[in-house]
Amino acid sequence: MKQQRLNLYTVNLKYIRNLHSQDDHVFSISPQTGKSNRPFVGIVIICDNKQYCVPLSSPKPKHQTMKNDVDFHKILDTNGKLIGVLDFNNMIPVRPDVIDEIKINISHHDSPSVKHYKNLVIEQLTFCRKNQDIIIAKANKLYRIVSKKNVSGHLKQRCLKWHKLEKVLENFHP
Repeated sequence: MKQQRLNLYTVNLKYIRNLHSQDDHVFSISPQTGKSNRPFVGIVIICDNKQYCVPLSSPKPKHQTMKNDVDFHKILDTNGKLIGVLDFNNMIPVRPDVIDEIKINISHHDSPSVKHYKNLVIEQLTFCRKNQDIIIAKANKLYRIVSKKNVSGHLKQRCLKWHKLEKVLENFHP
């Protein structure tokens, strides 16, 4: 499987719910938790010859002081301002029928808030593409570390149960 140029994708909501039912650390999009209008948005990378979607998250105050690590990476604009984060520990297995590429071309029909969101997403994607090799290497390193049978500790606890989620994907039919 060949790594493609990074793009942004949303993930099928029913599929996310199936994943969440098997691992409650999968980002929730449940209406009961008030997150039904927050889609799972991320970039798709290849790990161990499988597609994984690494979620993009909005920056929180705690991210300001965090350092980039094997399971976390800050997304900065051209001025060095934090505009998002990549949560590698929360990446999920995907395949083409459970993801949809996000069209981020700005249209004159877009509302000001939609234009603002698209500009932010364009900046985030530009950062990811510029740092594609680093991002892919980091995701693969984390996947290899956590997938080892004899690994335990805090890092493994923070990560999703990827092998279990891969089985959910195998059995999922949209």
